[in-house]
Amino acid sequence: MPRIHFHQQLAELKDKLLAMAALAQQAVESAVDAYLRRDKGLCKFVKQNERAIDTAQRELDEMAYELLAKEQPMAIDLRFILAVIKINGDLERIGDQSMSISRRTKEILGSEVVELPVDFGAMGDFAGQMIRTALQALLDGDARLADSVREMDDEIDRMNRRAHSDLLKLIEEKPGSTQQAMNGILVAKNLERIADHASNIATDVIFWIRGADVRHQLSMSVD
Repeated sequence: MPRIHFHQQLAELKDKLLAMAALAQQAVESAVDAYLRRDKGLCKFVKQNERAIDTAQRELDEMAYELLAKEQPMAIDLRFILAVIKINGDLERIGDQSMSISRRTKEILGSEVVELPVDFGAMGDFAGQMIRTALQALLDGDARLADSVREMDDEIDRMNRRAHSDLLKLIEEKPGSTQQAMNGILVAKNLERIADHASNIATDVIFWIRGADVRHQLSMSVD
């Protein structure tokens, strides 16, 4: 019976993590939408969402550390709890990056719209797809699916480099666009970092399933 209860607690831990992940996904989508539409109301929503993510992170960490202390799990169960703790941190940082996009949106509210040569919607969609795929890998315990997320990271890196280059070129050609172009460079970097955190989540899923540390094999983890 005690082991049955323990595995019920692991299932509850997983459910709580997936609920927090839904908040993080919503934060990314809302932040990108707010930026594209210059929507002050959505910026406020992103801020409220970040508070909910922070609260969820504290509660999840507390539950995970309590399970470690009380149950002293071994092997795959231990790896799962350790992975949850790390994924929890990456989800919180995704919320932070989304909040950063929201702040950058506020910086350009009221300014004349400058058409930027970057498809931020596509970047946001790609980062969101990486998050969804990483979480599906977690849900299914699918290390191969997690591998595919890490491979996707190269594409978002290319998108960010291209955005950086195109926006610097715009500044050279149209100095009046400098403020919004620099703002766009930072938003593109936020999206690239969100994708990095999705890759980190995939890395932790691989650690849980295979017991292998692959952090430095394809991409670098971020803080």
